[in-house]
Amino acid sequence: MNFNAEVAVFIVYLLFMIGIGVFFFLKQKQGNEKSYFLGDRKMGAWVTALSAGASDMSAWVLMGLPTSIYALGMGQMWVPIGLGLGYTLSWILEAPRLRKFSIVADDSITIPQYLTNRFLSTSKTLQVVCAVVFLLAYIVYAASSIKACGILFNKVIGWDTQTAMYIGAVIIVGYTFLGGFSAVCWTDFFQGMLILGAMLIAPIFAVSMMDMSNFSTMMQTSTADVPGFWSMFSNWKDIVSGLAWGFGYFGMPHIIIRFMSLKSQKELKKSRVIGISWTALILIFAAVIGVVGRLFLKGDAAFVKDIVDNELVFIEMVREIFKAAPIVIGVLLAAVLAASMSTADSQLLAASSSFSADVYQPVFRKNKASDREMLWVGRIVVLAVAAVALLLASNPNSGSIMSLVSNAWGVFGAAFGPTIVLSLFWKRFNFAGAVAGIVAGAAVDICWIVFLSSTGVYELFPGFICGMVVAVVAALVTRAPSKEVEALFDKAVAYTDPEE
Repeated sequence: MNFNAEVAVFIVYLLFMIGIGVFFFLKQKQGNEKSYFLGDRKMGAWVTALSAGASDMSAWVLMGLPTSIYALGMGQMWVPIGLGLGYTLSWILEAPRLRKFSIVADDSITIPQYLTNRFLSTSKTLQVVCAVVFLLAYIVYAASSIKACGILFNKVIGWDTQTAMYIGAVIIVGYTFLGGFSAVCWTDFFQGMLILGAMLIAPIFAVSMMDMSNFSTMMQTSTADVPGFWSMFSNWKDIVSGLAWGFGYFGMPHIIIRFMSLKSQKELKKSRVIGISWTALILIFAAVIGVVGRLFLKGDAAFVKDIVDNELVFIEMVREIFKAAPIVIGVLLAAVLAASMSTADSQLLAASSSFSADVYQPVFRKNKASDREMLWVGRIVVLAVAAVALLLASNPNSGSIMSLVSNAWGVFGAAFGPTIVLSLFWKRFNFAGAVAGIVAGAAVDICWIVFLSSTGVYELFPGFICGMVVAVVAALVTRAPSKEVEALFDKAVAYTDPEE
């Protein structure tokens, strides 16, 4: 009964996602690359806000982050705090300018294209460098989402993990391949609501089922195996590393491209409130799930090890609470699937748009490719990136969901965060500084992972700082931007929507 009910819910959910992809495929038959990669800049406030949030909050927010708090204690609370601060600042400071600058910079539809056009450069160096970083980081990022699909189907339904990964990848690729940006945003919109609902319900029901008469004793006995579980200030590395996660938002392409897709500054203001509120709730309840999971879930050492190794706090909590209602379990655990898909689809599309628009068109085709050709190149790249990500996810030594996400998040934040912020707020910033900042940020981040991860400091912190310093120094020691570039900066700052 449980198997059939849960499978039925999952099948209905997956068919719904595919249906959205087919709808936008039929709608966009006469579209172009701007339609496929940016939805013609016609996204509204609600769709953009929930899509930006859902594309960010992959399975790690339901599996990785709660389990990290469950396993290591309150010191991990600095991660959601850092993320909340970073996300809020990106909407307030970065979003308004990025939308205006991307329009003025020759109506740019990708981040590498924006950065090149921002400096009126004819060089393809920046676009190629960005595309390489994109492809590498997005393969790792997408692998985490595909891995989550495999673990979910294996633990909930009993399917073979490898087979489940293939099924999840096919579904994600299916609607992304067909419908492009519009399909991704609308599927993310529905998935964002499902994720929030599930995260609100699970801990509230768990708390209502616990015996709170002797709460202090429960706190001590449930965390006896993790000394200092309840302390947030016992380790300065937890604080620095957790807050550093917030830097990632300033350079996360699949999130900030949503800022560019909004149809007006008026919609952006609405979207900002919705997006920040949604993300704050998600992060708060992700942390609550980790803490409540410690108090609610009972089992021996082997049970705890299985939860930690497979990042199962949320899944086990839901199955325990609603064990008499398999359909409810299916609906709530579909949120994990939603979190995985809503991020993987955005990553595949961002990697695809970067390669096709920033490498294939200008470098290989010398800007002679037709709209139809660009559409199909983008779709082929979606397939290729998904295939490599699937191979990585299938490797048993690839690491946990949380570790894969943290590595990809760090590379993006360190490489692109400093450069994008400087391009929006510093008139003296130039092309040389942008290239140097991206290369330095990515290089330091990757080297820290390889050689200095044992320090316990998250690699994004030194990577972002070094990327910022190198970008500023390189800009100051090279030729100042031309008057035309400075004029573009002033025009972007002063830009207002035609209808305003």
